[in-house]
Amino acid sequence: MQQDCQIEHPLFGGAITSSFPLRFQDVSNIRQVPDHQEVFVDPDRDESLIFELLDYKHEVGDNGSASWFLQDLANEQNAEGCTLFEQSEVVEAPGILSRNIPTVISTAVGQMNISKGKQGREAQNIVKVYLANIRLKGVDTDVLVTAYEPVLINPLSESARMVGAGMAVPAAQSGYLPMSEVFKLAVSTFKVIDWNLFGGASA
Repeated sequence: MQQDCQIEHPLFGGAITSSFPLRFQDVSNIRQVPDHQEVFVDPDRDESLIFELLDYKHEVGDNGSASWFLQDLANEQNAEGCTLFEQSEVVEAPGILSRNIPTVISTAVGQMNISKGKQGREAQNIVKVYLANIRLKGVDTDVLVTAYEPVLINPLSESARMVGAGMAVPAAQSGYLPMSEVFKLAVSTFKVIDWNLFGGASA
């Protein structure tokens, strides 16, 4: 069994922190992702964890916001077969206060067929997607924490060259923390260290 060592990762220049396994490598610079995103990947398992800062969606209510963002994500990636498995109630995040306004969190879990990069529909993988919407209302920011877990790797996908085609090997079987637990850990340990990240707003 391999040790899935967990550490606190600095995000967005250390303004935010979150804890998750060391095996997830920061590829934000390599992939030239937008400044409002931080991307971590385990290339050996084709699993990824993404933190994203968005302008607050005032038109989206707290209840069901995570499932709304999940569907929006599916639309952005031209995903097929997007299925919502579960969504949580809205809960307050203890310890995350911006301008004395409570932060709320909701989560959603779904499955969709998506292709990597510019690969077409013929190369789509089936992935399970875990998404948390952390609503920092005091600084007008929606934070998305999204975890991708492969279910079935298409032999035509880029992923097949790295991890092999077919059904993905369960994490626990390989001695790793399951992606569902990685996601819960990343969300539950999410902290804002420097509120100046959000345009000089104070906590």
